[in-house]
This record gives sequence, structure tokens and C-alpha cells, in this order.
Amino acid sequence: MDISTITDIDKYILLSLNGSDSIFWDGCMKIYTSMAIWLPLVIMLIYVLVKNNNIKDFFLLLLVIGAVVGLTDLISSGICKPFFERWRPTRDPLLMYAVDVVDNIRGGNYGFTSSHAANSFGIATFVILLIKNKTLTTSLIIWASMNAFTRIYLGVHYPGDIIAGTAIGVLVGWLMYLLYNYLLKKQKRYIARDWISSQYTKSGYLVSDVYLLLLVMYSTFASIPVISFFTFVY
Repeated sequence: MDISTITDIDKYILLSLNGSDSIFWDGCMKIYTSMAIWLPLVIMLIYVLVKNNNIKDFFLLLLVIGAVVGLTDLISSGICKPFFERWRPTRDPLLMYAVDVVDNIRGGNYGFTSSHAANSFGIATFVILLIKNKTLTTSLIIWASMNAFTRIYLGVHYPGDIIAGTAIGVLVGWLMYLLYNYLLKKQKRYIARDWISSQYTKSGYLVSDVYLLLLVMYSTFASIPVISFFTFVY
């Protein structure tokens, strides 16, 4: 299979998943892909990290999570996009008029790789490895996958952009988790945890705090169609 065939498949999948004739779903995807809607989830994550770590470890976690976002964005937007110079679907002269553009959201000129996918999966991977809870793991994968899918729906990324961005995010999230543990060991604050109590996750986080995090996440999920209906439809 040559690169031309792969590109054609990429375009076909994009056009199959891009947009709809529904103002409601357009609104849902626009809201989901925005950073503002997830601010409560960020605040709750910070609360969980503060409550379950000492102050030094908390600030180290903030530093590492910031590094995850910074690195994924640097690799995706700072290196890959200008190096590969692959047009976004909404900017591609040969395809832009076939793409269903939602509310004039077009993005920058180049789209390989997806920063949204890289950032989302980077954060999700790091938090999954950090907290070690099966329900949270499944939920974060759904959250990151949906965030990535919105970019295809909105026509600003090809599926190939998303796959590459996802790979970058998972790799960076995993490597930064290893770095975090290394730094803890170096400072002699690392404790090998294998909690058995049902009150804690395997890494020692209170399950009740994880449930609070999940409550905020799924409450946000539920609020998106409501906001979309009253903002774009009603």
C-alpha cells in the first residue's frame, strides 16, 4: 500500500465522519472541543492531587503535567506541523470546499499532527498511570478519544493526524510518568505502593476522590448536549 492509497483512505474516512446536518450535534462538538467546558474537571483533578499528596509532591506533579502538555504541544505544533506541512482539511485547496465547516472553525494552515489528540492522550496517559483505577482509566480513554473525534467531525484534522497525535501523547505521557517516579526516587520520596484496601487505588489515591473526579467528568458530559440545545437550537 503506497502513500497515495493511505492518503485517499484518510480523506474518505474524514468525509464520512465530518459534520452533519444537525445544528445540535455541531454545537455539541464545538462545546466539547473547547477548553473552557473542562475547567471544572481540571479544578477537581487539582483538588484530588492536593488531597492525596504532600505539598512537595503536588508541585512536582504540577510541573510534570505542565511538561506533558508543553512537550506534546511542542512536538505536534512546533515540530511536526511545520516539518510535514500537511494541509488541514479545511485549508486544503483540493478539499476545503467538500468539508463541512462548523461555525467557521478552520484552525491554522497545517494539521499533522493533532495537538488536541496529543495533549488529551498525554494527560490521560499520565493520570491513568498515576492513579491506577480501572473505571478512571476507561473514562479518560473515552474522554480523550471523544476530544480527538471532535477534530475530525469539525473537519480540522484527518484521522491520520489524530492517530499520530495520539501516539505522541501516549508516548510522552508514559515517559513523563517514568521521569516523575525517577525524580521521587532520587529525592527519596518514592514509595512502592500496592494497596489492597478497597478505600484506595493501587497507587494509594482515595477511591472516594476518584469518584468525585468521575462525577465532575460525567456531569460535564451530560451538560454538553443541554448547553448545545439551549445555545444553538432553542
